[in-house]
Amino acid sequence: MVAELLQGMSVFLVGMMGCGKSTVGETLARQWGYRFLDTDSLIEQVGHTTIADIFAREGEAAFRDLESQVLEQVCAYTRCAIATGGGIVIRPRNWSYLQNGLVIWLDAPVPLLVQRLQGDTTRPLLDSENLSARLAQLLEQRHSFYSQADLKITLEPEQTPEQIVQAIREQIPSVLKTVHSKS
Repeated sequence: MVAELLQGMSVFLVGMMGCGKSTVGETLARQWGYRFLDTDSLIEQVGHTTIADIFAREGEAAFRDLESQVLEQVCAYTRCAIATGGGIVIRPRNWSYLQNGLVIWLDAPVPLLVQRLQGDTTRPLLDSENLSARLAQLLEQRHSFYSQADLKITLEPEQTPEQIVQAIREQIPSVLKTVHSKS
């Protein structure tokens, strides 16, 4: 069982908004007997408001500060599947927290992200006339950060969360040597 091989190490899911980090994280947690945490949900609980409101009232920098504070807290936990916000990887400080676990990049192609995010008005960074161009721009800005993950899972449009967790399970042994050297 992968959970035992990880020796309680938490799993951080990174990737673009709409790639399925929360859904995959919940599925992974359920299958592995891990606890599920979502940094965006925790930020909303801590801030007593929505992420969109934080962006509107205080700006992206204030949101990123709150995001780093939440990540600092959750990285101390073990046996957790943690879905992170899409931009959490852009701050070097956050990588010091992410390195406390196995970092998995859920890499979804832009057309799949567009399909999933079409009509979503809750994401402040998507306030754009051309959703595809905006997502491609964000992915280009973040690609080098995402590529620092321990494991990259390339998503296909027809994959179910269970199939994605299975792909993660199958690929973890290939990175265990690196993972165990972190702990």
